[in-house]
Amino acid sequence: MTPEEILSTHGPRESMEYDVVVVGGGPAGLSTAIRLKQLAQEKGNDVSVVVLEKGSEPGAHILSGAIMDPIALNELFPNWKEMGAPLNQPVTEDIFLMTTENGATRVPNFALPPCFHNEGNYIISLGNLTRWLGEQAEALGVEIFPGFTAAEVLYNEDGSVKGVATGNMGIGKDGEPTENFQLGMELHAKYTVFAEGARGHLGKQVIAKFKLDDGKDPQSYGIGIKELWEIDPARHQAGLALHSAGWPLDENTYGGSFLYHMEDNKVVVGFVVGLDYTNPWLSPFEEFQRFKTHPNIRWYFEGDEAKGIAPAKRISYGARAITAGGLLSLPKTVFPGGALVGCDAGYLNASRIKGSHAAIKTGMLAAEAAYDALQAGRSHDELSAYPEAFENSWLHTELNKARNFKQWFKKGRTVGTLMTGIEQFVLRGHVPWTLRRAAADHTYLKPAAECQAIQYPKPDGKLTFDRLSSVFISNTNHEENQPAHLTLKDASVPVGINLAKFAGPEARYCPAGVYEFVKNEDQSDRLQINAQNCVHCKTCDIKDPTQNIVWVTPEGGGGPNYSGM
Repeated sequence: MTPEEILSTHGPRESMEYDVVVVGGGPAGLSTAIRLKQLAQEKGNDVSVVVLEKGSEPGAHILSGAIMDPIALNELFPNWKEMGAPLNQPVTEDIFLMTTENGATRVPNFALPPCFHNEGNYIISLGNLTRWLGEQAEALGVEIFPGFTAAEVLYNEDGSVKGVATGNMGIGKDGEPTENFQLGMELHAKYTVFAEGARGHLGKQVIAKFKLDDGKDPQSYGIGIKELWEIDPARHQAGLALHSAGWPLDENTYGGSFLYHMEDNKVVVGFVVGLDYTNPWLSPFEEFQRFKTHPNIRWYFEGDEAKGIAPAKRISYGARAITAGGLLSLPKTVFPGGALVGCDAGYLNASRIKGSHAAIKTGMLAAEAAYDALQAGRSHDELSAYPEAFENSWLHTELNKARNFKQWFKKGRTVGTLMTGIEQFVLRGHVPWTLRRAAADHTYLKPAAECQAIQYPKPDGKLTFDRLSSVFISNTNHEENQPAHLTLKDASVPVGINLAKFAGPEARYCPAGVYEFVKNEDQSDRLQINAQNCVHCKTCDIKDPTQNIVWVTPEGGGGPNYSGM
């Protein structure tokens, strides 16, 4: 049965009315909800707010580096320290390395531009902070519905956004209702705020419907892959923030690494690859595994029996796309009946590798605009005060200074590094020129025949790993008997075009082993989609060269359950 047939047979859906519906229980969505309730409390009235979160709890799907600038949190909760917010480990030292295969050169800190300095910032688990924000939101009276996906945007007759519908539960692989069937429900609001993170499923639809990206540069993305380890105390330096650029990526592929020392001998190590890479043989996951074998990095993880140093233990794994286009790719963020906040819009500052402060700030700005509109008796119109407030904020100033960052790196690592240094260090962000971009990330892949195949080493199971064992420690799970949430517009394209022309890049860019090309009995090829492995990173939706893969929401509660990440 199609969704329309299910609705006509089992409907109508029940509905609930709210002042504001927030889609996504991450830092942006929760900050929106919190700020609305704070304002209502200050003014002595009430605003009804609900947050929908597709993960099993707030923070379950959240993944970030994460070094956090507390500037926006200071505004949301000036006394967050006294309130017990989990920002416990300040950055104590910055190290930036330019790596070759067998060595590295440290860039002196005095030569690092301001965007690479982390004084006053904290190494955190963003998942833990998100859980804490969820607790604060509930204490203020926000309703949070974890395990519920926002699957459909609802519209009023005049075309404005009316709210969202949650996905049906208990639909089998064949599309038919099972004994566990439960019809989704409608949540109607005067304003609906989309805070789904990078490449949000509904945010993408809203941007297309209202043409919010007209006149803007195409959005640009990276994929970030991350592991949490516990290392020997002798090799742990609480507060150390180490970044690198260079090997194993070539000169023309954007990317770099991070290694952050948290409290309690925990270390997060990760790798970011820009999704505008050209070689279809490249695998971001394998580049990350290879990076860990660098002498300057493996030292932290390998034991030394003679010195009584125990080998490190890998605890968790995750991957997530990063919206990195910056100010020039930022769509219009308001439309009749709603707004986009956080990474659903693309406020991350790629030069700083930070987006959480921007998520919190934009959530607050959208909330303030929505609150004033509600008090004026308005509904379902454009919250124009939100983008106006953004343009007058410190966040706009910050993003404007970094507006050319990604464009310079399109010209190669050497040019990107040099010009970022000039813009950020010499000119201090007061840049008299603006660079534009014309092509989306998926257009950059070259035919496989024009590129050098990459032979990656086999994992050793100690420092380097395969994808399946990695997915296992992401605690990813989906109800098996449900329709695949990784959908194809045309089932013939993966073999007919992607495999034939690009050597099947979906088997390599996915960090979870979801896509496999396998042989049929007659030795012909077919694409097998292992949807249960999906960690909801959205890379396939972004990088598929034919834009044939469309990521849609699975049943609520499915996906990763990140712990400590």
